[in-house]
Amino acid sequence: MRLVVPPEAAGQRFDRFLAERAGLSRARAQKLIEAGAAALDGRPAAQDERLRAGQAITYTLPPPQPTDLVPEPIPLDISYEDADLLVVNKPRGLVVHPGAGRRTGTLVNALLARVTDLSGVGGRLRPGIVHRLDKDTSGLLLVAKNDFAHHALTAQLARRQVERRYLALVWGTPPQDEFDIEAPIARHPVARTRMAVLARAGARPAATRVWMRERLGCASLVEARLATGRTHQIRVHLAHVGYPLLGDPTYGTERGRQLASLLGPQSRRLLEALGGQALHAYFLAFTHPRSGQRLAFQVLPPPPFQELLAALRRECAEKSRATGLPGPRRL
Repeated sequence: MRLVVPPEAAGQRFDRFLAERAGLSRARAQKLIEAGAAALDGRPAAQDERLRAGQAITYTLPPPQPTDLVPEPIPLDISYEDADLLVVNKPRGLVVHPGAGRRTGTLVNALLARVTDLSGVGGRLRPGIVHRLDKDTSGLLLVAKNDFAHHALTAQLARRQVERRYLALVWGTPPQDEFDIEAPIARHPVARTRMAVLARAGARPAATRVWMRERLGCASLVEARLATGRTHQIRVHLAHVGYPLLGDPTYGTERGRQLASLLGPQSRRLLEALGGQALHAYFLAFTHPRSGQRLAFQVLPPPPFQELLAALRRECAEKSRATGLPGPRRL
């Protein structure tokens, strides 16, 4: 395989660039470099060497090792499937791939029971996984059945040609009808399971565009589109600008406690029943790696999300009638 460093990637670390553009985990990219299976301008290079525009990276992937993961007949909601890929509507609560302490009950285990030829590019624990969603985020997820499709789709992600749109219920009411959030994200220096906006070396650039969809009093329905794909990006960015997601147990607790007291009893009950952040990947568009056709898919949020939204609309309308203030405003 061969990659050419574009101008916008100048200054990036060798291992990070290789991982992003080749669809590999950072650890797997580093192992390729250490083993001499990845070269920079035809020579061995250190993992942390900074790249220059126009440099050529060549790398060889070993045949995928057989996975020892157990296929499980977990029901899947398939929005699209052909010989190269699947589009899955992931339910809230389903972990995408195995990791430390979890070997079963994941989307990958379910896929292995359905598909016998998943791409090995993602490694033994992430076969076929092109991009991820958090456990408690529902919605559309792209899966590659073979290495050709995986490399092509990963390249589209790196070039920002895969369009991903999310619906989110957030605390507060942004005054703008649309705005951009550009803030670098890195691992939290103390709470290692969290991410944070940090202006320090090693923080990765991150950009999210947000559109107001509906104002609901103490909460709002917004649409978010990813320009980059950092871990927890939408959750971290919206919390950073003061509008954390409803139900977010990691990034929305303090603001949520302040505003949850303003909700009516039905909305509070539905929020507790939601069981996680109110975030749904409702739209996905990409170019098919073999046919070149542009494909787009859209799915409604799951019933708990829709029921909470309906209750917030009713409460906001009732308060507007009682106070004479504006009611729900859909844009």
